[in-house]
Amino acid sequence: MDEKELKTSTKQRIIIAVIAVLMLGSIIAGYAAIILNGGNKSSSTGDTKIDDAKVAEYKKAYDNILAEFKDATKNDYEEFISFKSEIKAYNESSANEGGLQTRDLKKGTGEKLTDDSDYLAYYVGWCANESVFDSSFDNNDNPTSFSKILDASLGMIEGWNEGIKGMRIDGIREITVPGELAYGDSMEICGGKNKPLKFIVMAKAKEEPLKSLAEKVDSAYMRFQYASYGIDYDEMQGEE
Repeated sequence: MDEKELKTSTKQRIIIAVIAVLMLGSIIAGYAAIILNGGNKSSSTGDTKIDDAKVAEYKKAYDNILAEFKDATKNDYEEFISFKSEIKAYNESSANEGGLQTRDLKKGTGEKLTDDSDYLAYYVGWCANESVFDSSFDNNDNPTSFSKILDASLGMIEGWNEGIKGMRIDGIREITVPGELAYGDSMEICGGKNKPLKFIVMAKAKEEPLKSLAEKVDSAYMRFQYASYGIDYDEMQGEE
């Protein structure tokens, strides 16, 4: 999801930056190494050795916990997806000029959300041209289930934080965020800077078993992704 800040260490941020810069080169070099090594079990990219067996192990672990997550959240998904028709194109200028706007699609019955609330959220975010830039769906274009849930305590954009105020747990709300309360001039999204964004958010209590499942999905995904670039995620976490 689109988080204003992520709780990462300096070392993690450096590694993430390196991955972003070297991603294309790593993939090309990785395939070349596999071919040159005749399909050996372990390939290398520069000084980084990729343990293919570990990558496969972590991929299998991620797939297993993801299947469990999808099964556990299927009722929430069926309720949330019924509002997919609300994902429509909108006028960019009007959205910016209209300021922050909210519309409850379903009134929740749980606790009201405030600035200090610690909660989980399923979500979908889209641009003025109706294109989805991020979501909890397994596929933004043709979703069949949820594949993740957001821990909103990580730090959200200002418009999101303001937009969820007064919303109740288990409720579903549409939030229109003008560009100045989204990313402003700080980054490009939806084809430029100062772009308005729309979200549909379903707030969930940060309670078991959903809380643990969400954490397990995130951890399994990170292990798999880092291993794909020859990085031991658990070792990195231990060195913080």
